[in-house]
Amino acid sequence: MSADVRARSVASSVTAAAPGPHDATLRPRVGVGVIVLREGRVLLGQRTGSHGAGTWALPGGHLEFGEEVDACARREVLEETGLALLSTWAGPFVGNVFAAEQQHYVTLFVLGQAGAGEAQRVEPAKCLGWRWCAWDDLPEPLFAPLQTLVATGYRPTWPARGGQAARAVRAAPPGPPAAA
Repeated sequence: MSADVRARSVASSVTAAAPGPHDATLRPRVGVGVIVLREGRVLLGQRTGSHGAGTWALPGGHLEFGEEVDACARREVLEETGLALLSTWAGPFVGNVFAAEQQHYVTLFVLGQAGAGEAQRVEPAKCLGWRWCAWDDLPEPLFAPLQTLVATGYRPTWPARGGQAARAVRAAPPGPPAAA
């Protein structure tokens, strides 16, 4: 299976026993996780105050009604870290059921190129702090959607200019860095 197909495949995880027969009142939600890249590292924060507290996660949050995925990624990164994204690219997606909370999420991952500056702890009630990590040396435990993504063997790489590795969601100058 090619890396592109593997990256686009759906992975799913049930973190505890799933609710019983289909409950019409329970609906999946859409989350957006942003793989913020800088100098070969990704930005992770330690969650607090919500499901997944104590785990390491990418910046991200809920896709709002009528919101474009790119706009959600940019908004969440800015709100959570104070960083502006220079460009974004569509990534893979995963599904997770948080049975204890009776929540089901489909998480759309977006790759984002970070602009200048350091990540700030803008929402202290939601994040204990941010750090840049090598993909091969991620801290544990990971938030379920990120753990599910890692388990697929996915490796974030910035698409080459004009390459087919991912499609552009929306790019702003200066565009993605040149391929190594």
